[in-house]
Amino acid sequence: MREILGRRRRLRFRRKERTARLDAAVAFAVEWNWPVLPGAGLRATTRTATGAACSCPDPDCVVPGAHPYDPGLLAATTDERMIRWWWTRRPDAPVVLATGGRAPCAVSLPAVAGARALAVLDATGMRLGPVVATPTRWSILVAPYGLERLGELLYAKDSVPSSLRFHGEGGYLLLPPSVAGTGQVRWERAPSPSSPLRSSRGGPHAGSARPWLPDVETVVDALVEASTSAPGGGSRLAY
Repeated sequence: MREILGRRRRLRFRRKERTARLDAAVAFAVEWNWPVLPGAGLRATTRTATGAACSCPDPDCVVPGAHPYDPGLLAATTDERMIRWWWTRRPDAPVVLATGGRAPCAVSLPAVAGARALAVLDATGMRLGPVVATPTRWSILVAPYGLERLGELLYAKDSVPSSLRFHGEGGYLLLPPSVAGTGQVRWERAPSPSSPLRSSRGGPHAGSARPWLPDVETVVDALVEASTSAPGGGSRLAY
């Protein structure tokens, strides 16, 4: 009987997780107008020496489950009917945001560096928007920017930490409550109080405005300052 009850609890938990992904995808797209699509996901019964295997055809996929595959990135949409159709067919699929255009962009760092950077930025009183965290990387969401604007910004800097990654036009980012080969995706910093917060199912509350996002210049300036202000000139954003 105990085994049966345990199995039922696991099934209920899994159904709740699946519903949470669909609810989140619909909320991101419909309420916030963020184009999303289902990610590749993981093979349910296959594992490699380094962990869960990606459902894409590449046996050596370096980002298992954490990238678009079928459909491709260009299929990202804000259409609710399409989103419901996708996640009805693939309820375990992670939620992928197509960055750039009118959608948010992001600046990401290794997880340890991200935690240190956020502590430094908080100490300065800087206002941040949502921060997405995985066990390996943290991503600070920023207002949309183009490649030309990013190029001008980086050109003006004497140096930029090599650990920074930029998710702009043509890029993508996993959103909570997805699960990929590296583990659970979560909000390290939820949207600001004047914007949507997550509901109990992992998505924003209905009827809320889009989250506030800082400009990329502000975030990069602060991260570069944090990386060069360590005693002895070392980089705080390495790892």
